[in-house]
Amino acid sequence: MSADDPIITIAGATATGKTDLALNLAEHLGGEIINTDSMQFYRGMDIGTAKLPVSSRRGIPHHLIDILDVREDANVQNFQLRAREAIAAIRARGRRPILVGGSGLYARAATDRMEFPGTDPQIRARIESEVEADRWGRHRHLQDLDPAAAAKITPNDSRRIVRALEVIELTGRPFSAQLPDYQAIEPTLHLGLRVERQSLHEKIAERVATMWEHGWVDEVRALLDRGLAEGKTASRAIGYAQIQRHLAGELDRDRAQEDTIIRTRQFARRQDTWFRRDPRIVWIDGTAGDHDANASRALKADTDAIFPES
Repeated sequence: MSADDPIITIAGATATGKTDLALNLAEHLGGEIINTDSMQFYRGMDIGTAKLPVSSRRGIPHHLIDILDVREDANVQNFQLRAREAIAAIRARGRRPILVGGSGLYARAATDRMEFPGTDPQIRARIESEVEADRWGRHRHLQDLDPAAAAKITPNDSRRIVRALEVIELTGRPFSAQLPDYQAIEPTLHLGLRVERQSLHEKIAERVATMWEHGWVDEVRALLDRGLAEGKTASRAIGYAQIQRHLAGELDRDRAQEDTIIRTRQFARRQDTWFRRDPRIVWIDGTAGDHDANASRALKADTDAIFPES
């Protein structure tokens, strides 16, 4: 592999087939995979995050999976450092870095020019309590302080509201001024997988049902013994939060599954909105499942054919 060969990122909503495409590209290009799904950072959160078992990784090295305990908070600044170290190490081995995951900010942090202001635990704790008490009111306050940021953050996205208000208080500058402007640190090819909405909704419902059948509830029970409820990030993950309520007797099985499906669909829409703002992404239709041929055609103008002639 040439040092000039671009990094590849694979983005898209949950359940669009990113994992399979990443594996196929890695096999054909001599690549290694870097995870950019923030929930797959957590050890033991396997079923509910659709984490690929080691036995199914085709011998391809995967990086930045199982790097956090469920009590720890995911931190994009720390991830940026570790992801760039992984990219450099993969390149030093003469292999291709392939980043895959649905956490848009983390993927951008790895490849784009982005700086992250620090954090203040006391300020963050205060703002978190304010947002928890009046999320809509705090969003209106953000709109007064930084209309551009408020336009990109929905009132339901408590975490980003908290972070935006924290950054404004810490820096005295608008949060929108910290947002990236799509400038990569080195050549990068951005692929995006899209699936027709109705088909995606069906895939999500099937996936949730399968995860429950494969022991998701038992996984959550085990994680609660390891402190899941104490983690501010992991405990709120879609599905994990609903199963905790199910185990506490607040939701029956059907309601917990349905709520998980609804929240996952909403999350998929947010992911799609985030990624579609990026003009660099080459979108591939994943509905037919022929990711390899579609990816090869999409990238032919930018690089040699990805897959060898048969």
